[in-house]
Amino acid sequence: MLARQLAFPITKLKGIGKVSAADFAALGVETGGDLITLYPRDYDDRTVMTSLADLPPEGGTINTIVSITDHGHYMAKGKRVLKIGAKDLRSGRTLYLHCFGRAFMENAYPVGTSWYINASVTRLGSAWSASAFTLGSSEEAVGIGRILPIYPLSGNLSQKTVRKAVEAILSNKYIHFDDEVPDDLVAKHGLMHTDEAIRQLHQPSDRASLDRARLTLAYTELLHLELRLERQREKRAKSTHPPKAGKLEQALQASLPFSLTEDQLRVLDEIREDLDAGSMDRLLQGDVGSGKTLVAWMAALHCIERGFQVAFMAPTELLARQHAEGAAALLEKLGVRVAFLTGDVKGKERGYLLDALHQGGIDLAIGTHALFSKDVAFKRLGLVIIDEQHRFGVEQREALRSKGKDVSLLMMSATPIPRTLAMTVFGSMDISTIYSKPMGRKSIITHIVDEKNRERMYASIGVEFSRGHQAYFVYPRIDDEGEGDLKDVTTMFSFLKEKYPGIPSALIHSRLPEDEKMRILDDFRDKKLMYLVSTSVVEVGIDIKDATCMVIEHAERFGLAALHQLRGRVGRSELQSWCFLVYYGTLTEEAKARLIVMRESNDGFRIAETDLRLRGPGDFIGNRQSGFLRLKVASLVDDVELMAQAKEDAEAIIQEDRGLLQSRHATLRRILSADGTQEPSD
Repeated sequence: MLARQLAFPITKLKGIGKVSAADFAALGVETGGDLITLYPRDYDDRTVMTSLADLPPEGGTINTIVSITDHGHYMAKGKRVLKIGAKDLRSGRTLYLHCFGRAFMENAYPVGTSWYINASVTRLGSAWSASAFTLGSSEEAVGIGRILPIYPLSGNLSQKTVRKAVEAILSNKYIHFDDEVPDDLVAKHGLMHTDEAIRQLHQPSDRASLDRARLTLAYTELLHLELRLERQREKRAKSTHPPKAGKLEQALQASLPFSLTEDQLRVLDEIREDLDAGSMDRLLQGDVGSGKTLVAWMAALHCIERGFQVAFMAPTELLARQHAEGAAALLEKLGVRVAFLTGDVKGKERGYLLDALHQGGIDLAIGTHALFSKDVAFKRLGLVIIDEQHRFGVEQREALRSKGKDVSLLMMSATPIPRTLAMTVFGSMDISTIYSKPMGRKSIITHIVDEKNRERMYASIGVEFSRGHQAYFVYPRIDDEGEGDLKDVTTMFSFLKEKYPGIPSALIHSRLPEDEKMRILDDFRDKKLMYLVSTSVVEVGIDIKDATCMVIEHAERFGLAALHQLRGRVGRSELQSWCFLVYYGTLTEEAKARLIVMRESNDGFRIAETDLRLRGPGDFIGNRQSGFLRLKVASLVDDVELMAQAKEDAEAIIQEDRGLLQSRHATLRRILSADGTQEPSD
């Protein structure tokens, strides 16, 4: 049988009553199948004998033999506590065992007796002590020589309770788990059979077997996931002659002072083909400044020319306004009717706008979350474009998409996602990637600056001002909130006005009204202002050609994605640009790794790989997307290569046997059928 098909309730196992069953239920464990797939979260390796002499100064775990030397007592919080002196026979050193609430141990472990011990030891002054320990008359009684699983717990559950319950299942001679990976793939990758892997993961015989068991079950999970995604994905026949650009697209291209890159043209071919074939689901990703938004406007024109409306949603009003202004400048001269809708649009103005949308008088609606409000209705919505896709949940995208019939979806990611992760997280979607940047753009030079050595940085920026170039100064806080060690925009705005007298500047942050922010950005674009002092509100959506310097203070406090996005506000023309990452104090290893990769690379995909390793997939792709991946063994951080192999194998299986009808794929068919993954229709 499949491990998950052990259907008997866990109350059938000895020692599990109603109370324990309720605690198990909190972990999602109600059946034998749930229990056997409750995999350990960690392991306590007791395979090596370790004495006090082997520990570092701060302490650690010991597995050794001790002789009881004395019993003593002391008072703690009004209670009498037993303290047992034990001599480590391997090192000759003394360990003191603090027996809170365990007075019975005075009689159980008399002076002069010897015992095996496993203990978590700390050092208090010159004395070694432990309050978490196990004493036993044999190695087996203390688990010495074994690798013990550590399970997630809930309520009053103990490791002993869970281990005994799992042991009861694994010791049943009538239970054998069917292989969940075809034999040819087991041999190809040197995997264990599923039954052995499950047993070794719960009761490893040695570290090598544990590692191989984890590899087997991680690959198994990823293979099943990739097979589900392959079967969910629509198989559309791709034309060898993708649709050509329509008149509106050609007119827009002709109006541009530059040519589209090869990547932009390739991606547009992919998008047009999808749009003409039916409902599109596509993720468009690319580095900062790679031209994703222009591709989005081209896609919108393709739909508008065919009589459809387009909705473009951004996560903030500032970013939505920037997009609306950009779209109006490019598209209104082509006859495209553009509208801007946010929650602040109210009263008669909102009524007129909603009526125009419903009657078809608006071609392109740009806005924030307000676009999927209940009172917003379209006459013929054909395409939804989502900017900064990780800021929105699936339910929000679908709420907007449901305002039309067979509506296509184009999601844009301003933070490049490593390809394998993208193909797994967004596996049911097609993915288009823009790798190149517009011709003539230079790589941004990045410097890591100790805050004590900032004067050279200020001098360099002064030179840029003399050349007519502009700058951003970014700080983590708006004002001084009592943390004197953190720079804030309010204080530094005054400082910089003294540092650069006569140079026009402005302060911008999230507390300013939206109209004020827009006025400041307009003045900056028109070069009425030469530098902005800002929080990270300028992270996305701002395209100022003459801005060549980005200063990020307290850079060690920013994540890699934010640093990369902020740096992307400069280097948006043929001018050489610089980014200064100013740090304070001693850097942690993680902060040092972030700053070094920023200095060494302008490649958003390399930076994304580092960010994935440092932060993990949940933070990296957003919690709304990471919830899709309920993996028990595999890691999207550590198993990237394994994920790629599983995807390759899944594609080969589906190509050869789409219905999983071959006998060697029978178990895979059972697994996917049990999960509700149906065979897609042709």
